[in-house]
Amino acid sequence: MSNAVPPLLTALIDDAAVFPPGSAALADAVPAHDGHRASWYSPLIGPLLLPVADLADPVLAGHAHGLGVIGETGAIERALSDPGGLAGLDVRQIESPVAKRGEDPGPGIKRLAALMRAAEKPWDWYFEVPLTWGLMSALDELADLRAEGLRAAAKFRTGGLAAELFPTPVELAAVICACRDREMPFKLTAGLHNAVRHTDAETGLVHHGFLNVLAAVLAAAGGAEPADLSIILGGTDAIPLAEAVRASLERPRPLWVGFGSCSVQEPVADLTALGLLHRPKEHGPTGLTAIGPTTGAERPAGETGGPGERGAGEGPSGERSGDGAQ
Repeated sequence: MSNAVPPLLTALIDDAAVFPPGSAALADAVPAHDGHRASWYSPLIGPLLLPVADLADPVLAGHAHGLGVIGETGAIERALSDPGGLAGLDVRQIESPVAKRGEDPGPGIKRLAALMRAAEKPWDWYFEVPLTWGLMSALDELADLRAEGLRAAAKFRTGGLAAELFPTPVELAAVICACRDREMPFKLTAGLHNAVRHTDAETGLVHHGFLNVLAAVLAAAGGAEPADLSIILGGTDAIPLAEAVRASLERPRPLWVGFGSCSVQEPVADLTALGLLHRPKEHGPTGLTAIGPTTGAERPAGETGGPGERGAGEGPSGERSGDGAQ
């Protein structure tokens, strides 16, 4: 099954089904994640992401796949100090916001770094930094942590309830290059369900495309500057983006760890429609809705649906108990 997923796309999507706007019940999300893990596209899928408050739910007993834990630093601290907080769970990563928009991220980074140093297991830690004042200093602090040998990385939000929560192509290009210059891995979250940049028909908000980001990251790794990346990130035609990505499918993905998405089927459908994933014939039709013609991609024969379609339960990004929408 792994031959269907090339190295460039491996572990690209973390399963954030329980977060808004999908907001799946944990009792449904766990078996669904197991289904993704047993599917032909299994290597594409990263950990199941859960709020720290859900870790005590009995539905997780015996869950065989890795988890990503998301929460405010205080909640993470309490879970780590509780003997039963993370006991028996296969935790792979910790993700926590270090500041609100407009706040100095420095104190939050230091507090979370203290927890990371004290942790008994070598988890990956993602410091969610707002794309506002103090960003570059925050990346310098994270780079210093990595220089200590700590498994620190950055996390950025690419969407939300309001237009100001969506970074412009210029802003996102600048932060990608800043991470490259610091050899800083990063992940993204919110609003990246679809391959190509588009305007949401319901909200009027312009969403980034994960394929745009992937093409931009490849360009950055090749030495491109922010002005070049902003053009790639602003593109709305899937064909040149797909061709740029196709040329690098057999190489490991540079810089970008991946993104959290409350929908797994939408990205899988988009990648399949663009010919970047190839479902083995023995698995039959995808049963997934592919991207529409507004992205410049042709729809495979037999697929239905039109531009601007959303998966079940989709809507504008929201917030849940301090955890960001995916």
